[in-house]
Amino acid sequence: MNRSIFALSVTLALTFTLMGCSKQESATDASAKPAATSKPADPIQAVASQGKGFTVGAMMSAQTVYVMFDPQCPHCGHLWEASKPLHKKVKFVWVPVAIINGKSAPQGAALLSAANPLELMNTHEQSILANLGGIAASASVSPEIEASIKQNTQLFTSMRVESVPYILVKNARTGQVVTNNGALTTAALADFVGVDQP
Repeated sequence: MNRSIFALSVTLALTFTLMGCSKQESATDASAKPAATSKPADPIQAVASQGKGFTVGAMMSAQTVYVMFDPQCPHCGHLWEASKPLHKKVKFVWVPVAIINGKSAPQGAALLSAANPLELMNTHEQSILANLGGIAASASVSPEIEASIKQNTQLFTSMRVESVPYILVKNARTGQVVTNNGALTTAALADFVGVDQP
C-alpha cells in the first residue's frame, strides 16, 4: 500500500514539473496577440538582446538563466520559489509577457519598473500562489514599459512557445543551449542549469 502511495506521489510530482500556463488555456486580450514573425535562430541571444526583464540572483555570475513568464501564471510562481535557493549561484533574468489576461501587462509593468523587483516579485508570487490574484497594479502604464511588455510577448510568440514559464539557459556542464516549458523543482532546475544543488 505504501508503495502505491509513493508511486502516485512521484507521478504527481513529475506531472507537476511539466506543467505550465498555456496560451490556449487563457483568454488573451486581442491587443496582446502580435503578428507572427520568424523563429529566432538563437533563442538565448534573441531574449538577451530583445527582451526586457529584471535581474535577480548572482549579478556577477557568467551563468544567466532567462525565464519568460506571465505574472498571472501560478506555475511561474512555483518556478520563482524553486529558483530562490539558486540565487547565490546563478543570475536570473525574468522577462514578463502578457498572454493570460488583462492583469498580466500591468503587473509585468509594475515588476519591470519596481525599485526593488526581488521584493515585489516575492510579494506578487506569494499572492498568486495563495490564489489572491497578485499585486495591485495600475492600468495606466508608461508607453515605454507598455512597449517593452508587447515586445517581450511578440518575442515569446515568435519562438512558437506554447506555455509559461519558459526557461532558456546554456547548461554550465554541457555548454548546450537548453529550454524548458513549465515549472521545475529546485533540484531539477539546478540540474537543468548545470549547477550543484544548494
